[in-house]
Amino acid sequence: MFNKEQLKHLQAPLNGQRVKRREQGNITLNYLEGYDIIDKANEIFGFDGWSYEINKLEQVSEEINEKNNKVISYRALIQVTVYATNHQLFVTRTDVGYGIGIANNYALAHESGGKEAVTDALKRTMRSFGSQFGNALYDKTQKNVDYSNNNQPSPQSQQASNVQQQANTSSYGEFQALGLGTTEQNGETVVTGQTYGKQQIIKKYGFRWDAGRKLWYKLAQQVA
Repeated sequence: MFNKEQLKHLQAPLNGQRVKRREQGNITLNYLEGYDIIDKANEIFGFDGWSYEINKLEQVSEEINEKNNKVISYRALIQVTVYATNHQLFVTRTDVGYGIGIANNYALAHESGGKEAVTDALKRTMRSFGSQFGNALYDKTQKNVDYSNNNQPSPQSQQASNVQQQANTSSYGEFQALGLGTTEQNGETVVTGQTYGKQQIIKKYGFRWDAGRKLWYKLAQQVA
């Protein structure tokens, strides 16, 4: 169904420059952004060579958080259709995605939650087409991701960094239970995680608040 040029693209390693990273707790997550998935689909399949439709978009929960914001969760079911160049053959894929909208009014919370669910479902569905759509990121070794042309560390070096961060955290016994961690930055030890309401414990370990940078820090060589 796919022509030689399309197969060449689909079988190529994922360009590491497309990979984004974010911290979630003490874990570093690698991912592709929604717009990037759409751009790559247009590049490989053509602007008229693929489409997607929302088969279902439903609210699954609603609550008010401690800041009195509305927290609304959605689930989306997406079907992607990719056509052969002659449009006589096609293949469909389906998957689900989830999204959470948090805002001080219901309209924005619904909008954000719905959008995030649709984007998540589209990304999950498209990864069934291989490395170019993020499937390579689910392999812990990421052997099909080419990081040679960018400044991001490979998963192996990132793992070593995470181990060091965990070792740093173990020096501050109460941090892990509070969802906090530490990392080394330019000769300083910096507290990571949600620090609001935990100031007294952080101070106990000798950290200072930098209002300009909005973080807790101390010199790396200082040990509590």
